[in-house]
Amino acid sequence: MLHLRIIAPADQSAAVADLLAADPGVTHLAVLNGAGRQPAGDLILCDVVRESADGVLHGLRQLGVEAGGGIAADDVELTLSTAADRAAREAPGSGADALVWDEIAAKTGEQTELSGTYLVLIVVATMIAGIGVLLDQPILIVGAMVVGPEFGPLAALCVALLRRKAKIIVRSVQALVVGFLVAMVATVLSTWALTAAGLVSREMLLAERPLTDFIWRPDALSWVVGLLAGVAGMLSLTSKKSGSLVGVLISVTTVPAAANVAVAAAYGVWHEAVGSALQLVINLCAIVVAGLVTLALQQLWWWNVARRTTGPITPRRPRPPADDRAASAGGRIRHPDRPLR
Repeated sequence: MLHLRIIAPADQSAAVADLLAADPGVTHLAVLNGAGRQPAGDLILCDVVRESADGVLHGLRQLGVEAGGGIAADDVELTLSTAADRAAREAPGSGADALVWDEIAAKTGEQTELSGTYLVLIVVATMIAGIGVLLDQPILIVGAMVVGPEFGPLAALCVALLRRKAKIIVRSVQALVVGFLVAMVATVLSTWALTAAGLVSREMLLAERPLTDFIWRPDALSWVVGLLAGVAGMLSLTSKKSGSLVGVLISVTTVPAAANVAVAAAYGVWHEAVGSALQLVINLCAIVVAGLVTLALQQLWWWNVARRTTGPITPRRPRPPADDRAASAGGRIRHPDRPLR
């Protein structure tokens, strides 16, 4: 469930409240007239189940609420309410499968920024993987996979391709290309420095490495693993299952492949560099293709769910006052200007 805080201009407040009251997935609706100061307007609060959240947010944006006011959403960790239980039952679909496009776009859009933190993380991850390659240590390889931040831009690229957001596509590709290039250059320099210090050598790369040689020897299974990782990664993102995402990061060899390219290039072992580069491209392409297909199928599923709903949503009718209920039940209500007969 999401908690919405909406500041609506006074001339839009009634329309916003009607929109929210009409959706069966909305509950705990409250309108505080004139409570908004910056921007000025009415403060409207409500809770909405995840399966209805995308439609509600879309309706609010169609009203143009964000232009003159604002919309904020937070996750609700605990709700003890019969009304909330009823909203979850009446809303179509399952909250675990729900797509909230504005939430996904905001989450992935933040990860396309080519920030200092992103560059440091991908450089550190690639350098750790480079040492793991030379030592033939899977533990270091796994650690590098977890540290690597490259899945964020990959997920953003999938969302942007599906929604045709050219700016996000450019930013995602830029983050991936620049990030991996900077990381590989840094790993080449660190490999030379470690070699000069006598800590590693070219012979370590040329020696038998049964535990990590798969990194530079791609095959058909590399494509299969990349596809499966893309599906799992996108589902973990859209369903907020962060635990699954850790497993996805460990299952793909993007950062280790980039590290092997850098180490092999540093020592002039070009056949390993080419094989690792091919492994990197295969994994990146497989994740994007699988993520894009997964998002498209999820979107199609929710279109079908919306189509199966029975008829248009009608606003909830407020309960009549006690006097009206008594009158409708046949009770005799005394009018203030008339004697009771």
